[in-house]
Amino acid sequence: MGTAAGRWVLATTVLGSGLAMIDGTVVNVALERIGTELDAGFADLQWTVNAYTLALASLILLGGSLGDHLGRRRVFLIGVVWFAVASLLCGIAPNVEVLIAARALQGVGGALLTPGSLALISASFQGRDRAAAIGAWSGLGGIAGAIGPFLGGWLVEISWRLVFLINLPLAALIVVVALRHVPESRDAASAPGLDITGTVLAVLGLGGLTYGLTGLGEGPVGAVAVGALVVGVAALAAFVVVERRSPHPLVPPTLFADRTFTAANVVTLLIYSALGTVFLLLVLQLQVVAAFSPLAAGTALLPVTLVMLLFSARAGALAGRIGPRLPLTVGPLVAAGGLLLMLRVDADTSWALDVLPAVLVFGAGLALTVAPLTASVLDAAPDRYAGSASGVNNAVARAAGLLAVAVVPGLAGISGADYTDPAAFDAGFRIATLIGVGLLVAAAVLAFAIIRPLRAAVPTAPERAAADEPAAAPVAPVRVPLERCLHCDVTGPQVHPR
Repeated sequence: MGTAAGRWVLATTVLGSGLAMIDGTVVNVALERIGTELDAGFADLQWTVNAYTLALASLILLGGSLGDHLGRRRVFLIGVVWFAVASLLCGIAPNVEVLIAARALQGVGGALLTPGSLALISASFQGRDRAAAIGAWSGLGGIAGAIGPFLGGWLVEISWRLVFLINLPLAALIVVVALRHVPESRDAASAPGLDITGTVLAVLGLGGLTYGLTGLGEGPVGAVAVGALVVGVAALAAFVVVERRSPHPLVPPTLFADRTFTAANVVTLLIYSALGTVFLLLVLQLQVVAAFSPLAAGTALLPVTLVMLLFSARAGALAGRIGPRLPLTVGPLVAAGGLLLMLRVDADTSWALDVLPAVLVFGAGLALTVAPLTASVLDAAPDRYAGSASGVNNAVARAAGLLAVAVVPGLAGISGADYTDPAAFDAGFRIATLIGVGLLVAAAVLAFAIIRPLRAAVPTAPERAAADEPAAAPVAPVRVPLERCLHCDVTGPQVHPR
């Protein structure tokens, strides 16, 4: 973390993940203008969000596996270029159908660059430096996601198309910096081949569920929606079977043998389901019900940016010292409190009295949660599965947002042209917010019950054997007098194996 090489790697990965994350949030601010200009219904707006998320969630596992096989920097850069080209297509889309198709292509690029950013950090940093780097990556990436609504609001005031076209110069900067300063890395021990069958089943499974659930939310139950749900469930069941039998699975079954890895991903599913709902509906609530302009609605979320900037890296370092269970218990509960405060947003909302307290509390909960959650996932996985582990966690997060956007508006009664009716949208927003509160509370309870402390920096003999590393020869314990041990970061006279 203290070297120029480390700072370049961190900067590049933050820019890359920020590119995808900003786009994931900035589009939400533009939805009202997109719907009005392109004459779209609420289902079209859902698909404008979900086409991107569906491709990202379905292919992100393949993106992580490709990075392990072909080189993490190489796949990362391909994803950045692909994302830029798809963004251009979004910016010039003549109708909502073309926009949705271009958003799906954009998701493919995101699936290639997103897991690569975290895998590059995991491969480049070790021990407590890794925890600090992940904290900084999470915090700065969270800032990118939070600043998206403000940036989007400013751009939408000019044209919603600029929301997509702004990605092109940022992508060019990332390519130049990565080529000059980021080293290549790959998993030399990875099994040959790629799990194409698993990828196809993941696409069919998530696509079927999303289409079916979105259709059910639009009105009476139809045969097409039910059929899509059946296909989705069957495909995901087949995906589990294929992964257990594949010689080169997208999701190595050994990852889920670790209780903490499994629990952390379930916590991720719950938290990001709540976040997907909030970031879609809150900016619409501010515009449709509270009559904020797109710029004002985006600016209203800026305090989240400041809180993440100040405290996310510290939260990551704290989790490295005391373990992630306490932050992952308190963080979601604090975020849930922020959502409850958001229930005060209505037609007479004051930014200072109603919106500001809610987003400050919500941002504090995110700052406590994001870095420890990511660190828990990576720490529970062997180093040789860094790409796969980050891919799984990203896939879970994106799938959570995907399914939440498909399901929660329907459960809350939002459909059709409700986004143009303040009374109807306000009632749905309140129900959706309470659903988000329930998801966050469930995440906190699960984290407290199952998440364990981070493992020690010194690898155990079984971990060395699993990574095909030769065991170190026994070394007599030594006493380190009144100085910091560079291996385990402990100060003072201690007895260590090295």
